[in-house]
Amino acid sequence: MAADGSATRRRSLLLLLVAQVLAMSVWFAASAAVADIKRGHDLTAGAEALLTSAVQIGFVIGTVISALLALADRFDPRAVFGLSALVAAAATGALVFLEPTGAPVIALRVLTGICLAGVYPVGMRLAATWAQGDLGLLIGLLVGALTLGSASPHLLAATGGLGWQSIYGAAAMAAAGAAVVICLVRIGPQMQRARRIDFSRLSESWRRPAVRKANLGYLGHMWELYAMWARVGVFLGQSFAQRGLENAPARAALLTFLVIGSGAVGSWLGGVLADRHGRTAVTIGAMAISAGCAALMGWLFWAPLAVVIVVALVWGVTVVADSAQFSASVAELAAPEAVGTLLTIQTCAGFLLTLGSIQLVPVVQSALGWPGAFGMLAIGPALGCIAMWRLRRDPGSGLLAGGRK
Repeated sequence: MAADGSATRRRSLLLLLVAQVLAMSVWFAASAAVADIKRGHDLTAGAEALLTSAVQIGFVIGTVISALLALADRFDPRAVFGLSALVAAAATGALVFLEPTGAPVIALRVLTGICLAGVYPVGMRLAATWAQGDLGLLIGLLVGALTLGSASPHLLAATGGLGWQSIYGAAAMAAAGAAVVICLVRIGPQMQRARRIDFSRLSESWRRPAVRKANLGYLGHMWELYAMWARVGVFLGQSFAQRGLENAPARAALLTFLVIGSGAVGSWLGGVLADRHGRTAVTIGAMAISAGCAALMGWLFWAPLAVVIVVALVWGVTVVADSAQFSASVAELAAPEAVGTLLTIQTCAGFLLTLGSIQLVPVVQSALGWPGAFGMLAIGPALGCIAMWRLRRDPGSGLLAGGRK
């Protein structure tokens, strides 16, 4: 029986990881399609930014709705995941038949983001039901999948890419496949459902000191993460072009893919270390290193190429190595029947903050240059270190990673 249970656990977690990768492909479809769209259509910088950020806006809206209705805790998470992936697939597939710019496209991308609020946090909720002292690793693998999805548009840019209709069509089919795969996933023994909507759970993210400190650490991390992912490729592209390197755009795009994609290794490694040595230890260490890289990177525009590559890769690994551990911390600190809601609230707050930091970086960069722009990002993880140090000293932190703070 134990062997059968272990096999079911492995199979369910593997299928969940596959479903997560397939479903999240629709998030980054516009980033991959933009280059081809710009070849045939006039696309202003503002329209391009809106096309790529519309999903993020929708995601914030979706997480608010999901948290208010406690969807991840009241209903079968597989049903929430599957329905969300299916609607996201339909919304993305519809883009194939429309002009690639304009209000209908933005509306469909916002709808896609709303649906993904039923995929990403719910996937973490499902992973938590199978935790056996390895919650950090399980969520780390899911974040690693998200990281590879974030990196994929840069690989397409480096290799020439595909037509925008093909990109949207492939992403839609992948999300539809996710809706099928999630039906094969079993729910683990750690699942406890809420019987009704309890609005008092919404305040628990701030009211409970240990949960509040974990969320503040997460916000410091998120201030840096997505803005770094959004702008490091711009920095490398400008640096390579100014150096006069041959085929500079493709080389910068390839390095950007490696930098962002290396975060998948960081997510896995962070999960392994956090389960063994403690959540606060890993998050503080990762944020300290990533803050140092952020403070340094902007000064390396003309540095030797080897130095730029090494610092960029270290930044890519550490900037996301701690990401899953904030979610794992909340899952361990929350009441069992409120895990899904509190994870949803956490991701909502984090992604809402990224909308500000992403937009602020180019403004600061134009005024203070790359040292000022990337230095501004270092403030987030620096403050996050303080929040997690305070959590480490909180009596409630004894619930983390089996007592390993």
